[in-house]
Amino acid sequence: MSLEYTSSEMMTVTAARALENGMTCFVGIGLPSEAANLARLTHAPDVVLIYESGTLQTKPDVLPLSIGDGELAESALTTVAVPEMFRYWLQGGKISVGFLGTAQIDRYANLNTTLIGDYHDPKVRLPGGGGAPEIATNAGEVFITLKHSKRAFVKDVDFVTTLGFGRDGKGRDGVPNIGKGPTRVITDLCVMKPDPETKELTVVSLHPGVSREDVIEATGWEIRFAGELESTPEPSAKELEILRELKDRTERQHAGE
Repeated sequence: MSLEYTSSEMMTVTAARALENGMTCFVGIGLPSEAANLARLTHAPDVVLIYESGTLQTKPDVLPLSIGDGELAESALTTVAVPEMFRYWLQGGKISVGFLGTAQIDRYANLNTTLIGDYHDPKVRLPGGGGAPEIATNAGEVFITLKHSKRAFVKDVDFVTTLGFGRDGKGRDGVPNIGKGPTRVITDLCVMKPDPETKELTVVSLHPGVSREDVIEATGWEIRFAGELESTPEPSAKELEILRELKDRTERQHAGE
């Protein structure tokens, strides 16, 4: 009998599975943090989680509210200054993967967390890049996770906060000492990877119960599908149990219980 789970749980479990045991992961707050900690609590107990505030090999019992959450420092192996975090650990090539979220993403996996609309007269101002631009250009590769909608998946982002492959897919060509960039995008509908030649995002796997039409309807450009389209494996009972316990603990602690 198939298990009952939400599309958000499907996304988080799929993103968590992308992390391998022993990887060093620079984690963003929100969905990336949820997925990275699920990986640590399941199949990848030796994954090294690093947050932008300077916490190394942190093992939070609950999900942090921000990079400054005391839970990260209290559960870390050690903490270092932010300049050391970026100059030695990140720019020194010691990060296997950066796990990022975003407000907007385009067909070449450029990310926008700066503003929506015209730069000089924006409709909405967003929090900005934080460390994401540096993570995207210095980590070995980048995983991106976000919910799928035309509002988020646009043909061209309003502002390139964090480089994917540039406006034409060639933004990383000929640039030395730069990581692979985004290697997969995980949403609540599917998994995407950049085309090896054009770097345009292509759907490689559909989640159970999701159709091509569902993805097309939720994407702001003419999305392409891989010739051999896979079906994403469903979450296991154990993965769902651990994820739900983690979120319940988080809610109780943040509510002051």
